[in-house]
Amino acid sequence: MNCNDICMNSNESCKEESCRYWIDYKDDLNCTLICAEKNGPLTLREISKRLGVSFVRVKQIEEKAMKKIRQRNSYEDYCEN
Repeated sequence: MNCNDICMNSNESCKEESCRYWIDYKDDLNCTLICAEKNGPLTLREISKRLGVSFVRVKQIEEKAMKKIRQRNSYEDYCEN
């Protein structure tokens, strides 16, 4: 049983801060996996609230990630030809 299953079953916040899915947001039991299951897709504003950073910073991170994805996809398309 995973730690997120234990937290869901007991309805208690996760205390395992070393877990890679831990987030300091008690409404989602401190777990990003529970957050995703409970809320589905989140807006950038909702993400910024949970992470405790500005909306602008979340937007910057999203743009950088999307750029990397586009570059990787164009490279893979180039390699297929």
